[in-house]
Amino acid sequence: MKKPAIIFFDIDGTLIDTQTHLMTQRTQDTLKALQHHGIRIALATGRAPMELPEFDGLEFDATLTFNGSLCYSPDQVIWRNPIPAADVQQVIANAADIGRPVSIATLQEIIANGLDDDLREYLQVANITPEVSSRFAQVCRQDVFQMMIGCRPEDWPGLVKNAPGSRITWWWDRAVDVIPANGGKAAGVRAILDHFHLDPAQAAAFGDGCNDLDMLEAVGTGVAMGNALEELKAAADDICPAVSEEGIWQYCKEKGWI
Repeated sequence: MKKPAIIFFDIDGTLIDTQTHLMTQRTQDTLKALQHHGIRIALATGRAPMELPEFDGLEFDATLTFNGSLCYSPDQVIWRNPIPAADVQQVIANAADIGRPVSIATLQEIIANGLDDDLREYLQVANITPEVSSRFAQVCRQDVFQMMIGCRPEDWPGLVKNAPGSRITWWWDRAVDVIPANGGKAAGVRAILDHFHLDPAQAAAFGDGCNDLDMLEAVGTGVAMGNALEELKAAADDICPAVSEEGIWQYCKEKGWI
């Protein structure tokens, strides 16, 4: 494609190496160079706003969090889409039926009604140790943007049974994120494109997990990292080298975007 007007970037496994938990200086410099060349940059992550890492000297033009359920620019909220309250309670009950604790994310905090090994390891990818608290039921009555549950693929249908306003997205086979049924990264991308009066053909995106699949399909050029899941590579328009090989820098340089 010709130089895009905006590029969306997943964080874990895309900007940040999940082994080192670091973003290289060259990748940071690439993001700055894109902005210098007039290309907007946007984060597109499953993380909550309070979990976002510090990016020294970088201000993103837009940020998509909770897998698309909350999107904002530096000065305003663009899209706000919590899980229906009845679905939150139903998913918690469904998880209890299979003996699984639940962690929920609101705008203010991440809290859990327990932890098991799968959920603990899942949250540690983003360096999160949620509070396990008796306040859980009270916090659940606030707007919940995402629910995190350790489980296996065979458990997925049961987790969202009788919860039509919610659905599952995932990037690891030992845990899932539960998000609004009308959510997902693609919904957040569309909201941000509308905000900037841009067409999908003017956008590109980089990702590595299956929760990035709809995002890559919602833009003109969807790029899978070399370390991406095979399902994502198969659906992507293009593949760049792995995050450990500074794939974003290599790709943007090759395309003449920087």
